[in-house]
Amino acid sequence: MPVDDSIFQNLADRPGHLIRRLHQIHVALFLEECGENDLTPVQFGVLTVLVDGAIRDQVTIAAMIGVDRNTAADVIRRLAQRDLLERPDNPTDKRTKLAKITLAGRQLVEKVKPGMVKAQRRLIDPLTDEEYALYMTLTQKLISANDHSSRAPWRPNQQPHKTQLHPPMAK
Repeated sequence: MPVDDSIFQNLADRPGHLIRRLHQIHVALFLEECGENDLTPVQFGVLTVLVDGAIRDQVTIAAMIGVDRNTAADVIRRLAQRDLLERPDNPTDKRTKLAKITLAGRQLVEKVKPGMVKAQRRLIDPLTDEEYALYMTLTQKLISANDHSSRAPWRPNQQPHKTQLHPPMAK
């Protein structure tokens, strides 16, 4: 797309700045709706990708939510300290750190989910259905085209590694 560089002179005309600002707004909305549960959006993301009951390694979890491995490791450690995750040993690779959601973690996801949905709805409320569909299409296009430049590429549909265990979902 040929664009005259002068259009980026003002901060308010820079897509990256607007994306960062929108992220700040989203975090604030999430905390307003879900803050009583002492959970950040990233922590909720980790719980969300584990709610299916699978045991996953930290690298896969990081890729599934699009954060770096160190951030994922710190978030997982904090959630485990709250007994929302278990840290089972990996019988095939002792170097790999695994995580599995606990019953308390599943219950928290169910408790927080309505607030998360409300925060998402508040964020997109100014958009019509058509604008929302266009926003999602364009955002996904930008992510897809630029994700390779991220220090933490996003792989939301990460396939299980051989180190991942998939036990039946026990209640």
